[in-house]
Amino acid sequence: MGKEFPTTIQVIELCLLAGKIMLQGGAETYRVEDTMTRIAASLGIPHSHSYVTPTGIIFSTDGTEPAKLIRISERSTDLYKVTLVNGISRKISSGELGGQEALARLKEIERADYTFPVYQQVLAASIASGCFLIMFLGKWADFIPAMITGGLGFASFIFVHRVVQIKFFSEFIASLLIGLLAYLFVIFGLGTELDKIIIGSVMPLVPGLLITNAVRDLMAGHLVSGLSKGAEAFLTAFAIGAGIALVFTF
Repeated sequence: MGKEFPTTIQVIELCLLAGKIMLQGGAETYRVEDTMTRIAASLGIPHSHSYVTPTGIIFSTDGTEPAKLIRISERSTDLYKVTLVNGISRKISSGELGGQEALARLKEIERADYTFPVYQQVLAASIASGCFLIMFLGKWADFIPAMITGGLGFASFIFVHRVVQIKFFSEFIASLLIGLLAYLFVIFGLGTELDKIIIGSVMPLVPGLLITNAVRDLMAGHLVSGLSKGAEAFLTAFAIGAGIALVFTF
């Protein structure tokens, strides 16, 4: 078929699919818009317009084809998919990849599940919790309690989120469990510094990527996306704080 699509509609479909995968994977708004624009320009549409928010993408071209909207209902952190889409975009720009082949590869990426198994995620959160405790000048005697508390807290977050598709609620329950476990460790003499154990254990729940993307979008001039991501990060931080505060209250 060559380097270009036969129709503008197919180019728009490719751009929207690339943007959808990147946005669902945790990419910044300006990166999504830039990738879509570059793909369209490489496939024969030099003038295109895109408007990206955390919940939707609008894309149009300077032609007779109407603008198209795609809804983003679920978002997670999968930077590997973002990297794969960026690689496809570069190959399209350099002429190494045609439109139809690029669309087929993007559909494969969309269907693929590159996330680690749950036990690996819990293990990583457990080790990270212990390491964060040491980073915040905690004692080595609290390393194991922090690992157990952080691992069980993150496991509860994954489980509750599968049952109740409300991120705020799952983060609240996870932080509540973390606070309770840390308190029990200290009460029974298995831990020494309650605050350090809690701080280290909640770090895997902290929305670091969301906060970073909010700041970067605001700096790039994407005020709507930056503020909405900042509000989402604030709700996550509030859920974590509320769960810990509830333990201390009772």
